[in-house]
Amino acid sequence: MTHPAQPTASHFINGEYVEDTAGTPIPVIYAATGEQIATVHAATPAIVEKALASGKAAQKAWAKMSGTERGRILRRAADIIRERNHELSVLETYDTGKPMQETLAVDATSGADALEYFGGLAGSLTGEHIPLGEDWVYTIREALGLCVGIGAWNYPTQIACWKGAPALACGNTMVFKPSEATPLCALKVAEILHEAGLPAGVYNVVQGMGEVGAALVTDPRVDKVSLTGSVPTGKKVYAAAAADMKHVTMELGGKSPMIVFDDADIENAVGGAINGNFYSSGQVCSNGTRVFVQKGIKEKFLARLAERTGNAVIGDPMDEATSFGPMVNENQMNIVLGYIEKGKAEGARLICGGARCDMPGWYLQPTVFADVTDDMTIAREEIFGPVMSVLDFETEEEVVARANDTEFGLSAGVFTRDFTRAHRVIGNLEAGSCFINSYNDAPVEAPFGGVKASGVGRENSKEAIKHFSQVKSVYVRMGDVEAAF
Repeated sequence: MTHPAQPTASHFINGEYVEDTAGTPIPVIYAATGEQIATVHAATPAIVEKALASGKAAQKAWAKMSGTERGRILRRAADIIRERNHELSVLETYDTGKPMQETLAVDATSGADALEYFGGLAGSLTGEHIPLGEDWVYTIREALGLCVGIGAWNYPTQIACWKGAPALACGNTMVFKPSEATPLCALKVAEILHEAGLPAGVYNVVQGMGEVGAALVTDPRVDKVSLTGSVPTGKKVYAAAAADMKHVTMELGGKSPMIVFDDADIENAVGGAINGNFYSSGQVCSNGTRVFVQKGIKEKFLARLAERTGNAVIGDPMDEATSFGPMVNENQMNIVLGYIEKGKAEGARLICGGARCDMPGWYLQPTVFADVTDDMTIAREEIFGPVMSVLDFETEEEVVARANDTEFGLSAGVFTRDFTRAHRVIGNLEAGSCFINSYNDAPVEAPFGGVKASGVGRENSKEAIKHFSQVKSVYVRMGDVEAAF
């Protein structure tokens, strides 16, 4: 792959690209063709050490800059990303296989949004003055120190920015490890941040698999770990971080409910179900993969859903007419095919899709199962692919209880024209990021994150500042100290 945005080495450390070919080679496979387009090398212990040492060394000076100065660099990086949106979108498509129609609209642009938002917030991060008669307390909002970010493969550019922007705004430094499945985009984020004036060592990127992640998470110099990934990975990383009392943010998976009442606008509800199941070929953690449809509109909903799913343009992701791309890799495609087989075997009714597409690359048909029951595997486990389960329900009380009957709690959506019911139902659902007559919107201004097994902490919004900073309180006595003796 020769492309203007292609990174020039495997790692980005202390302000420059760094290579160490002694590390295990990681092939970068283009999901649309199955061809290898690049190779990166996993970080050796020497590379991990260099990244952590440079992040640690750069932190104090970075934190001593004013928030306005830090913010100016982040905002400059946001401008550069927007100027280069096209070439960064091409790189994102090579990295993930997602269609250009999507990456042009969502990926680098949402990364730029995060850098702009937290860049704008950086100068406003203040403590407070608490009067106590003639004495007072003042608080200082301080950086945590050195943060580790561990990314997932579905949004490599966005996640690199969602973790980096609030961390840097607060005066922390970061070592970011992208997923080995999509290693390229985070390197460009680091390169652009430094082009925008970021001091060397403030944002570093290293490649690797689980053992590199473990080396980063368990290092005593690290003060905070922010991970986006699966629940099993999250439990391991959370436990490892807890052993050293590190701060954590865990953005994990889900099996989120999307509830469609009889009075819903069918077109909007079908559109929400498509966005919540087939965008990014279903590879989104917050997806509403359990679509509960009230019995009165079930067949009408399914008919319209099948019709609109048939309009998906499956093809070359580089063609902007394509609206549905491949799975990220062969392994993920095979996992999803296994779930489709389980859905068929357990008696769900296949409405459309259900097979691999007859073309090169890791393409699956958008798949809808109806008559799904709560105990079926496809209704219990996170699939992370284009498989929608449609379940029937009769009453509000019943659907709320069933929607909450899961270990997960990332997202939830409700479609209805009755706004009193909409707010009441959302109020009773156990989920962190919720939607009314919409699904999967994730503006940087809104907090994003889950409850129960779906994670701890929040990304984006002012909430993220709390997760990348800590408060020091100072009591000031103006008079004499009284003591017992």
